[in-house]
Amino acid sequence: MARKRNASARVPDWRERISVDPRVCHGKPCIKGTRIMVSIILDYLKAGESAEEIGRQYPTLKRGDVQAAVGYAAWLAHEEDEHPLHTEVTV
Repeated sequence: MARKRNASARVPDWRERISVDPRVCHGKPCIKGTRIMVSIILDYLKAGESAEEIGRQYPTLKRGDVQAAVGYAAWLAHEEDEHPLHTEVTV
């Protein structure tokens, strides 16, 4: 039987790089110290852009910020499993 790892045992890297502040970008998750929303980074990735290209478009991004955005999205997907927010399952 596979053991479920304890995700709360360590703080994920994204928590060091992502912030939510109601005074910045209407409280949307952003890269700390910027107004670059996580959703923007994810949109670029969805469109097929590389992390390097995103970094060229947003030179204030630091190494690892794009990966932190992906980590945050993964965390949200797991949270949705635990506490359904507003997604609807259709068949």
